[in-house]
Amino acid sequence: MNVRIKSNLVDILARKIYPASISVINGKIDSVEPLQSSAEIESFILPGFIDAHVHVESSMLVPSEFARIAVIHGTVATVSDPHEIANVCGIRGVEFMLENGSSVPFKFYFGAPSCVPATRFETAGASLDAAAVESLLDRNEVKYLSEMMNFPGVLAKDKEVMAKINAAQKRNKPVDGHAPGLRGQEAKEYIDAGITTDHECFTREEALDKLNDGMKIIVREGSAAKNFEALVDLLHDHWDKMMFCSDDKHPDNLVAGHINQLCIRAVARGIDIFKVLQVACINPVNHYHLDVGQLRPGDPADFILIKDLKKFEHLATYINGEKLAENGKSLIRPANKKTSSASSPINNFQCTKKSKEDFRLPAEQANAKEIDVPIIEALDGQLITNKSYATLRINGGQLESDVSRDILKIVVVNRYSEAPIAKAFIKNFGLKEGAIASSVAHDSHNIVAVGADDQSLAEAVNLVIEARGGISCVGAQAQMVLELPVAGLMSQEDGWKVAEAYTAIDLMSKKLGSNLTSPFMTLSFMALLVIPHLKLSDRGLFDGDHFRFV
Repeated sequence: MNVRIKSNLVDILARKIYPASISVINGKIDSVEPLQSSAEIESFILPGFIDAHVHVESSMLVPSEFARIAVIHGTVATVSDPHEIANVCGIRGVEFMLENGSSVPFKFYFGAPSCVPATRFETAGASLDAAAVESLLDRNEVKYLSEMMNFPGVLAKDKEVMAKINAAQKRNKPVDGHAPGLRGQEAKEYIDAGITTDHECFTREEALDKLNDGMKIIVREGSAAKNFEALVDLLHDHWDKMMFCSDDKHPDNLVAGHINQLCIRAVARGIDIFKVLQVACINPVNHYHLDVGQLRPGDPADFILIKDLKKFEHLATYINGEKLAENGKSLIRPANKKTSSASSPINNFQCTKKSKEDFRLPAEQANAKEIDVPIIEALDGQLITNKSYATLRINGGQLESDVSRDILKIVVVNRYSEAPIAKAFIKNFGLKEGAIASSVAHDSHNIVAVGADDQSLAEAVNLVIEARGGISCVGAQAQMVLELPVAGLMSQEDGWKVAEAYTAIDLMSKKLGSNLTSPFMTLSFMALLVIPHLKLSDRGLFDGDHFRFV
């Protein structure tokens, strides 16, 4: 497909903008010729945006549907960690993502998951040892070792952990990091082990420490974790060592925008446009050795056309010279479910329906009237939680939620085998009645639920079990479930329809009282043990600072 486009070319590395005629032949940039005049040119052409760290599974969409939406925002590629589906289905899950992603002309670059399971303190559906990780890294389409969340293992020079890092280094593939809050000498030791990036910084000081020790920082702004405001001003001085990512983005948020939103906000803060675009378009290509064009002769013809450099209003997205989006509309066709991998969704769901009695939490001192218990405090816009204590009354020998104080019961149900249900208490979800549940529960993806009473918890969890995966909401007057049959994480249905369904169930949860920005996204991280401070796995309440059960 041959194309010639006249536009104002944004040359990011040369820090110039000039009218040019760009010729595309057979999917590559054949020539870039400066023009004498910009008369009648009403657009800007620049390399496409890249999400430098994302779990596609968190969009609740298979890769082919994720791509259909992402291109309307000018995204041409993602650096994608498939460890969500790997924790459920192992290598078969990674292969599903590779196959489904290859069914559309979008540039997915997947990594080899480094932490499956994420910790030894939870039950996952699969395990990837060093040999399995090495086999994935041998594949040309696998570009890097995904986030090394086991930073205690790195610091202790654990044999299995170091074998995975060494396997990536031998193949000249970068190693992604994950070390929230790690500072000082420990952070330096973590970086010196070969870890090249971190997307978990939530303070400017932490990010600056890691930058000064040679690590590249990825600024994250997802549906739950929002670190843009804390970190973006570092672009003024460190733009050459930073990237943008979403990490986890629910479908409604993906429809609203992607990396383009971060560019708009950064430019509005007065950050130099060339620095912003180097972070959004260039740095991921160089760091991960991606086959994504940078608008130079001989490059793949991956670029976008926009109206201006402030609002970044989308006109068109091209990948390998093919126009895949125009004026905010996707031109990628839905995958044919009869012939693509989307027709054969894989899953791993072994548990059976639960009763109200399964969710009771007997008090250790049944004869007492009240007891002090540890409380998980969810934080809006953050993955970290706080740990506090509260006094709960004992009713009939049982500990129950106290809706009046916003202290609700949280449970994690093992979805891979029949096992006792883990139970604890959580604050800041705000539900006045009912319950919400999800089989999207990072990283092992057991069923996590928060509710005002045991009956509602049982109903919400059973809706997820009946669907073999999904998110559910139960109130006194209605019930709702969004089915996610692909590994209990994703739907292969039209991305916009999934986004609409998600918007509806999100609204229902807020009508039940939740004042969280994204209740289901926040819920999905309450079992993520590698993020401090207090979380709940299917095996019990866990202290993320000391890596031990409470």
